[in-house]
Amino acid sequence: MSRIDETFVRLRSRGRKAFVAYIMAGDPDADTTLDLMRGLPAVGVDVIELGMPFTDPMADGPTIQAAGQRALESGMTVDRYLDLVRAFRAQDSTTPIVMMGYYNPIYSRGVDRFVAEAVQAGIDGLIIVDLPPEEDAELCLPARAAGINFIRLATPTTDDRRLPKVLQNTSGFVYYVSITGITGAAAAQATDVGPEVARIKAATDLPVIVGFGITTPEAAETIARVADGCVVGSAIVKEIGAGRPVPEVLARVASLAAGAHRA
Repeated sequence: MSRIDETFVRLRSRGRKAFVAYIMAGDPDADTTLDLMRGLPAVGVDVIELGMPFTDPMADGPTIQAAGQRALESGMTVDRYLDLVRAFRAQDSTTPIVMMGYYNPIYSRGVDRFVAEAVQAGIDGLIIVDLPPEEDAELCLPARAAGINFIRLATPTTDDRRLPKVLQNTSGFVYYVSITGITGAAAAQATDVGPEVARIKAATDLPVIVGFGITTPEAAETIARVADGCVVGSAIVKEIGAGRPVPEVLARVASLAAGAHRA
């Protein structure tokens, strides 16, 4: 089993929901990112979703777009991203890391090279938002063959005809996008999310984690109740973008994680 699989087995055995925290690698700099990564597990983060900055982040709202720009200006590259993961793995061999990003930097590097380096560095999963299932041969299948989970997004517009295609080669967990549009655009509503999560779970044994539009501990708790866990990104990235010191950001994350874990 992958670290992601092991994490969900452990959480399920304890009757707990997962809390996934998103931060952007290199925002505001690599050292701060590493300090945050090292602090996240202790404040209740079960999976770290680590953004890889890209110049054209089509799925991201203004908050995460700005974080990506700051990261690029600080000098974040694929090499430095992998170095961050290696440095984290030197002290933490259990917390899963999921890379969230876009295909262009991976394609430019070469899929075979990237996958080999990702495995060596300690990346457990990939969320590549601009690669649809029709392009699974590009990256999904090589990544899965190397032991990396390929995590697919399902959305409110993923109907019953499309869903089997989305789930076909997905592993680790399914990421349900609670709203239509970009990150940080609206608030997730459990009354809308619950039936959709149930529909997805009827079609797969994978955990279903809900992201987008979760900004408070109360929202994290409400959404986690109807899913296997939740992802918070923009609310954390806002704290980083405001220049909060690492301990204050971690305190904010702790409150959000506590909400999810109450579910």
